[in-house]
Amino acid sequence: MSEKLLVHLVDDDEGVRRSAAFMLKTSGFRVEAYETGVALLKNVRALEPGCILLDIRMPEMDGLEVQRALRDAGCMLPVIIMTGHGDVPIAVQAMKAGAIDFIEKPFEKQTLLTALANGHERLGQAAASSARGDEARGRLNALTPRERDVLSGLVRGLPNKTIAYDLGISPRTVEIHRANLMDKLAVRSLSEALRIAFAAGLGDEATA
Repeated sequence: MSEKLLVHLVDDDEGVRRSAAFMLKTSGFRVEAYETGVALLKNVRALEPGCILLDIRMPEMDGLEVQRALRDAGCMLPVIIMTGHGDVPIAVQAMKAGAIDFIEKPFEKQTLLTALANGHERLGQAAASSARGDEARGRLNALTPRERDVLSGLVRGLPNKTIAYDLGISPRTVEIHRANLMDKLAVRSLSEALRIAFAAGLGDEATA
């Protein structure tokens, strides 16, 4: 690998951490190891992009609680759950909560590598999505507050007349703002403008 991919390894068993870290490093990964989920969460907002390999049964916080805390903190790094024999129902809960995969201990090297390959593919998709969001927000910054108000109305599916009524302006003024915002966003259709708005999270604001 030209650039080593990172794995955040979380397991309270020192033997598992040591053997898994060795397996990963000899396979070309970088590894950050944590004894508990609490240790991982201490710097959750500064976690370097990578996959999180998370044990399900740990003291202080179990894997499900850690996973929930990661999501609550806005950390969307791909999570792969490690389970012991008989913990499959818990692993299914983790999958429903957003984990991308689970592997049963003791696991084969190839099983782990396959799961991590899927995780890093998801990570790449998330990075691309994040970049699109940043670009979209940058483009919306070029709009005046009134143009942004009009776009918010369009995001809610409102016709020009309703937007005009809500904003206390004429429908003709709404048309002018609409033309101006589409020019600034460099789009030719309403659907293109809406895609940019949704990528920037404007739809979330409009429905909040």
